[in-house]
Amino acid sequence: MDIQVQGDLMEKIVSLCKRRGFIFQSSEIYGGFNGFWDYGPYGSMLKKAVEQLWWNEMVETRNNVVGLDSTIICHPKTWKASGHVDRFGDIMCDCKDCKTRFRVDQMPDPKTCTNCGSHNLTEPREFNLMMKTYVGPVFDEEHIAYLRAESCQPIFLDFNLIRIATRQQLPFGIAQIGKAFRNEITPRMFTFRSREFTQMEMEFFCADEGSMDWFNYWREQRVNYYKNKLGFRDDEIRLHPHDKLAHYAKAAVDIEFLFPFGWGELEGIHHRGTWDLSQHQKFSEQNLEYLDQATGKRFIPTVVETSVGLDRTILAIFCHAYCEDKAPTQKEGMDEDVRIVLRFPARIAPIQVAVLPLSKKLNEQAEMLQKKVSSYYRTELDVTGNIGKRYRRQDEIGTPFCLTYDFESDNDNAVTVRERDSMAQERVPIAELKKYLDNKIYGW
Repeated sequence: MDIQVQGDLMEKIVSLCKRRGFIFQSSEIYGGFNGFWDYGPYGSMLKKAVEQLWWNEMVETRNNVVGLDSTIICHPKTWKASGHVDRFGDIMCDCKDCKTRFRVDQMPDPKTCTNCGSHNLTEPREFNLMMKTYVGPVFDEEHIAYLRAESCQPIFLDFNLIRIATRQQLPFGIAQIGKAFRNEITPRMFTFRSREFTQMEMEFFCADEGSMDWFNYWREQRVNYYKNKLGFRDDEIRLHPHDKLAHYAKAAVDIEFLFPFGWGELEGIHHRGTWDLSQHQKFSEQNLEYLDQATGKRFIPTVVETSVGLDRTILAIFCHAYCEDKAPTQKEGMDEDVRIVLRFPARIAPIQVAVLPLSKKLNEQAEMLQKKVSSYYRTELDVTGNIGKRYRRQDEIGTPFCLTYDFESDNDNAVTVRERDSMAQERVPIAELKKYLDNKIYGW
């Protein structure tokens, strides 16, 4: 029986991530660093696979979207123009008794300490989320810079350079994957709210006329991505339109996922109007207008944005994929046998194909097979423990296919392919493995 566990799912996921080398707290030997997380061997492979899936979806399969990889630190005026220096913050307060700090908007009762119940709280005050640093040898006000709070601003700065270099005409988009930093008051919910995180953003530049059509187009495209590429169910995701809009925005909607702790934002689709380019034109005193060759008109392009939190997406993938298969044992009186499985889509699984020799005597042949298969898929050679334990270990890291090289393989030039989800086994000739696995993993 396949059971999707919900009650203490977060605790189980955090434990599994640490045990199997997916994600663990940064600087753990020093007690950890709150709000910062390291991706281990399997986590980094999963993360890169999801990045590549998004990049392929948003850039490589489109003629009207190009890529950018910008610096983390921009000219300080960038954040003055964007409004982050003056208006990017949260309201916080402290409990004078237990010394706990809170974001006021996250407190059930802003007059009562959520931790100890005290009413002895400080007055609410604004806290800017930008992380400061210094550029150059002198640590003074003139040399202050900021770690970027979002990866989209460099896209606006480089808009004209990219447009000219790539000969793009409106409408077209610029996409970027990169780190962003926010000095969160209360990081929480594992990787859901961190101080250092990765964003995947695309800014789509168009004329104001028809811009709402593009907003609706990208909203539909992004919902389909979660359903068709990541396999999220209809009851796991929803659209949440913004009730309050920024003064420059025409529309905004969040794509939310149902985490164990409730609905949380995965991605925002925003109609940003001409605000960003207008602000940077004003502060830089550079002309960022677009000349429409057909009409001869000059105008500031309108922007429709899709902004994805990669770390949140990874967490949602874990919540969706985590399963416990339970089956009664053969012997009376014994507990149910539990198999923990991460049902990752095969395309993004950190290990897509594991090669398992049935005996140590077959390690050399299995290693040769693994090297051959690794030209096409993310692979691993697993030789430690009996075959049953190795299957379970591969289930826990989400490997969709295991190839068992046995004593018959030398004679029939075939291996036994074991499928993760059904545990079904099939004998497949080695010469036909690529065709077989391509169809299973990519649908080719």
